[in-house]
Amino acid sequence: MKPRNDDFQERRKHLDHLDDHELKEYFYKLTNQMIDPLLELAYEYTSPAIERSVLMRMGFSSLEAKAITDKLMEYQLLEHGAGHVVYVYSKNNKLSIRESGLALTEGKNVEKMMEVFK
Repeated sequence: MKPRNDDFQERRKHLDHLDDHELKEYFYKLTNQMIDPLLELAYEYTSPAIERSVLMRMGFSSLEAKAITDKLMEYQLLEHGAGHVVYVYSKNNKLSIRESGLALTEGKNVEKMMEVFK
């Protein structure tokens, strides 16, 4: 087998003095530097498709999830998370999750939810 014709040995010189534990710590430090911006994006931004997906996992059909998402977007409540808005609505009105979501599609108390989240 002929030797690799690359600069691997040269590029790894700054790691020569590290033992296994230090290499592992360095690896996780670099991994966190790559992952942190992705996590920040995930926490700060959402999309109607993501919110519909959350609602569908809460038991709504795709058509119901679209209607809820559209209504929440109309009132600028989508940024708080569709599932979260439906949950808070259900707790405030002592309704089931399903009843709350369907009530939101009809526009019931949406202004009240705007006050809760603003």
